[in-house]
Amino acid sequence: MSVETDEKHKTIFLVEDNKADIRLIQEALKNSLIPHQVITVRDGMDAMAYLRQEGEYADAPRPDLILLDLNLPKKDGREVLAEIKTDPKLKRIPVVVLTTSHNDEDIFHSYDLHVNCYITKSRNLSQLFQIVKGIEDFWLSTVTLPVE
Repeated sequence: MSVETDEKHKTIFLVEDNKADIRLIQEALKNSLIPHQVITVRDGMDAMAYLRQEGEYADAPRPDLILLDLNLPKKDGREVLAEIKTDPKLKRIPVVVLTTSHNDEDIFHSYDLHVNCYITKSRNLSQLFQIVKGIEDFWLSTVTLPVE
């Protein structure tokens, strides 16, 4: 048995409503050595439509990683996480909650919903870049994920 190196572009699905956070996360990923594309939606309804390839997202590529904010308009990030992790077609996509919430209840609830990891965003630019780099290094180049 051999392990093949996956040289395809990785798709990072960013679900974030804050324009400044979107810009900063995209900026942090610009220096990546891993070929990737970042697809962004700004609310929970669009996130689920994209993931289920509904409507305008019928041809949407399957993400390799989901970065999910918890406080989203239309459909809360907690609801989005619950739907992803109970959908047999989506549940294996790694989900990283990337939020400003330090609330213990949010942390426990996210892990109860089978989030892959929970990270609190930093308002310090260099720390945020370091966090995003760590996410990228771990989830896009270190871990082995099932091929769907």
